[in-house]
Amino acid sequence: MAEPRVGVGVFVFRSAEDGHFIVGERKGSHGAGTIALPGGHLDFGESFEDCAAREIKEETGIDLENIRFLTATNTVFGDSGKHYVTIFMAANAIAQPEGEPAEPKLLEPDKCESWSWCTFDEMKEVPTHGKKLFQPLHSLMEQRPDVCAMLEAPI
Repeated sequence: MAEPRVGVGVFVFRSAEDGHFIVGERKGSHGAGTIALPGGHLDFGESFEDCAAREIKEETGIDLENIRFLTATNTVFGDSGKHYVTIFMAANAIAQPEGEPAEPKLLEPDKCESWSWCTFDEMKEVPTHGKKLFQPLHSLMEQRPDVCAMLEAPI
């Protein structure tokens, strides 16, 4: 019997007062073609915060500050038979030395089509624009409406 895996998804906010966070279109793995947060698998012995910082640096080149735990969800992917517990984190992107906001770079083009900035309200509208959200984001909205309400305003 397969055991659940632990994934970490990170709401990387452009700044502390800005409600825009990074999303990308997945490719090359389960959930290909869906819109998701940057993140990945928790490594053995790794803290949630260290995983968030490592994955975001690997995928986007962005360094993080104010990394914090938001919530966790439980998702069974019926089509692929996978089961994930997803740890949702939030963090702020560290600005460039010139004071300009950090911009995500596409450092793993085999895993992600592109990165863009999005608000929570815009993310909720993704299905009306012909795209799908990655299943853990659906789980977040279904299982943790209190956290979703918090994300609708900059945190």
